[in-house]
Amino acid sequence: MSESSTSPASAPACVATPAEHARWFVNEVHAHDAQVKAYLRGSFPSIRDVDDVVQESYLRIWKARTAQPIHSVRAFLFRVARNVALNLVDRQRISPIDTVRDLEALPVVEDGPNAAANTCAREELLLLARAIDSLPPRCREIVILRRIKNVSQREIAARLGISEKTVEVQVVRGIRRCGDFLRRHGLGRDHEKR
Repeated sequence: MSESSTSPASAPACVATPAEHARWFVNEVHAHDAQVKAYLRGSFPSIRDVDDVVQESYLRIWKARTAQPIHSVRAFLFRVARNVALNLVDRQRISPIDTVRDLEALPVVEDGPNAAANTCAREELLLLARAIDSLPPRCREIVILRRIKNVSQREIAARLGISEKTVEVQVVRGIRRCGDFLRRHGLGRDHEKR
């Protein structure tokens, strides 16, 4: 029987009886079980449970056959198994699951008042970073040097080849602009009194 012929073995399941569909599955799909498992073990050694990948592949093939005939079952099985394995490897890479033997040793997020305060402080810090980032480049550089890195006004002036008065003016402007930015984003005078 040719792989491209339409017969009960390759016809869509919607025209096959349940018994014919089961027979097709055993003869055409499950017959490659050992080969597909060997392929997956060799190609994807990081996958712990190859049987899960194979079962998911079988399920997808079963569903696909209900919609249309599958002309090259072996090739389709290997392609589906490869895609399922790649998806699993990607998920493991993005969010690896580590087994934990002692749950008591896990760090727990504090849910008291300090947790809320810490979250607020982090959000405020991110907002301040955005405010500083919104400054013009020269002003931003001077504010960062003076207020964050605590470099003296004299040293900033020498480093940048400008007067100390220019440094002072740029710091005042930068702080004022940052304050305006923070107020526009919800951190007003009431917040500063805390």
